[in-house]
Amino acid sequence: MYRRGPGAEQLGWVDLSRCETADLGPGLSREAALGRLHLRLADGRLLSGAAAFTALWTLLPRWAWLGRLLAPAPVQSVLEAGYRAFLRLRRLWRRPVES
Repeated sequence: MYRRGPGAEQLGWVDLSRCETADLGPGLSREAALGRLHLRLADGRLLSGAAAFTALWTLLPRWAWLGRLLAPAPVQSVLEAGYRAFLRLRRLWRRPVES
């Protein structure tokens, strides 16, 4: 969904099912990348979870308003708790990835 929107062409998207390990960059394993959303900023910092979502939204014009709205630290804490709960529930309906 995000890759098809305006501004997405400015970002470097990585297909985890087809990329080389080196494409993930330092500090990110394939297992970790498959476990939750990650976003590497232009300065090399790696964000994950709710912080990655809000940073991604801020970079995409159609979503920028939501990224700015949800960026404050107190909101991030609530979003991260919700995201962690979602990840636990997601395991119930996803089949394990075969190697």
